[in-house]
Amino acid sequence: MRVQQDRLDELRGPERAKRHNARTIAALTGNPGCNRRAVLDAAGIDKTRLADRVGFPGSFGQSRFALSRGNAFEAMLKADDCALLRTVLAADAGLGYQDMGADNDDTLGDRHSRTAGLLASAQAALIDHPLLTLEIAGQTVYLEPDLIAWAQQGRLQVVEIKSFAIIDDQAESAKVSAAAVQAAVYVLALRDLLTRLGQDPSLVSHEVVLVCPRDFTLQPVAVVLDVRKQLSTLRRQLSRLAAVETLIDALPDGLTFDLALEPADLTEALSHITPRYAPECLSACELSVYCRNEAAGSTAALGRSVRESLGGIPTVAEVLALAEGRQTPTEEQNEAAALLQAALRLRSEALS
Repeated sequence: MRVQQDRLDELRGPERAKRHNARTIAALTGNPGCNRRAVLDAAGIDKTRLADRVGFPGSFGQSRFALSRGNAFEAMLKADDCALLRTVLAADAGLGYQDMGADNDDTLGDRHSRTAGLLASAQAALIDHPLLTLEIAGQTVYLEPDLIAWAQQGRLQVVEIKSFAIIDDQAESAKVSAAAVQAAVYVLALRDLLTRLGQDPSLVSHEVVLVCPRDFTLQPVAVVLDVRKQLSTLRRQLSRLAAVETLIDALPDGLTFDLALEPADLTEALSHITPRYAPECLSACELSVYCRNEAAGSTAALGRSVRESLGGIPTVAEVLALAEGRQTPTEEQNEAAALLQAALRLRSEALS
C-alpha cells in the first residue's frame, strides 16, 4: 500500500492532493471505463489546473455566486445547533446535536473514528460534519455528507443541502438527479460503516432528505428522494472500476503530471493513460474539452450509443469508407458495414 501511495504521489508531483468527494465518485462511476479519470482522481491531481495548462480550459463547476449562496443557506440552516433545520425536518425536539467537525486540528482518520464511535453508541442525534469512507478502485476515500439524522423507528437518514431552488414544487431535473446520485454515495458509505460496526446496514434509509430554498427566497423546504435505483447503479459501476494499482503498474516509470512541467510534456504524459470520452463527460469532468479535442474524428466522440453500435470501427473515416464500399470490412465489421451501407442507401433515396 505504501508503494502504491508513493507512486500516486509521484504522479501528482509536489501539489497538494485533491480529495475525492461524492460528486467526483458519481462522475467516475458514470464512466467507469475511463482509466484516465480513475488514475488522475486517485492521485488527487487538480484536473481544472491540468486542463488549463494543456490549453483546454473549460467552464466547469459552480459559479462564485452559487457557492456563496449555498454556503450562506447551509450556515443559516445549521445555526444554533440546526434550529431551523430541525423545523424543516420536523425532528424530535429532544434529538441531540453532535458536530464531528468541531475540532479542526485533527486528522481525517480521527474524525472518522469519532463518527463511527457515535454511530456505534446508537446515540440519537443530528450528526453534523460526519466523515465516512468508501472503497473506490482499491483506495479508501473519505466522504463528508452535509448531515446524518436519526429518523423515525431508529433509522438513519442522509440529509443533503443544496442551493438550487424548488419553484412551484418543481426543480431542474438534472440538478435533482445529480443530488440523488451524490446522496446515494453517502448512503452506500454509511451502510458500509454500519456493516463494519456489526450493525444492520438496512437501518440506513434508502430515502434521503433534500433541503433546498423555496421559490425565489431562502426559505427552506424539504423533499424526500428514493435512491434505490441510484444505489443499484452505483454498486454495479463500482464493481466495474479497474483497480488503480493495476492501472498505475502499467504506466512508464518516472511518469508525472507535475503542473510545473511544460504543456507539451503534460500532453505527452496524458497520452499514456487510455481515456473513454463521451459527450456526457462535458458536464462531469474538468478534462472533457481536452479529451473531446483528442477524440475528434473518432466514433467515440459521437456518443456511447454510436460507439457501441459501431463496435470495432474506431474512426469516422472508416465508417464512411465502409458505408461507401471503399474499404473491405473485417469479419468483426461485417454486420456494422451492412447496416452502414443500408443507411447510406436509404439516405440517398430520401435525398433524391
